[in-house]
Amino acid sequence: MTATRTDLFARLDALGIGHKTYEHPPIFTVAEGEGMKDDMPGGHTKNLFLKDKKNTLILVSALAETTIRINQLHRALECGRLSFGKPDLLFETLGVKPGSVTAFALLNDTAHRVRFVLDAALLNHRIVNFHPLTNDATTAIDRDDLLRFARDTGHEPLIVDFAALAAAADAAQ
Repeated sequence: MTATRTDLFARLDALGIGHKTYEHPPIFTVAEGEGMKDDMPGGHTKNLFLKDKKNTLILVSALAETTIRINQLHRALECGRLSFGKPDLLFETLGVKPGSVTAFALLNDTAHRVRFVLDAALLNHRIVNFHPLTNDATTAIDRDDLLRFARDTGHEPLIVDFAALAAAADAAQ
């Protein structure tokens, strides 16, 4: 059964994780959220659901401004070349639809099929913001609580410095 926003908030409450949710019109892209989130403190995110040809599934949660070179990311993650996962696979594993991809969806991956990759730059913000399983709201939590939440769902975050990866790729060219 797919978790709802109510289920998510109950899990956060059970873990003693404080959270604040801001309602807003649905946001499908980072660009659509510009201006709308100005009054929400903290780091805002983009979240990518990726897979390789061997069906390695990866959820990347990054600072909205971070550049992620998907065509080079596989080297850092030691997997096959990555592409975006199909909507049906996204819903099957994380219980969300495109536009609502979020670290909070790890709650739905009870089979632990998804690797969680977290942007080091996001952790520079005390407060981090994610959709609460739907894209018509944003929920803010403390960065340490995000790590605790992920671990509680059975997903040890792999923290990646995407800025360093981009700089290394630029230097190699």
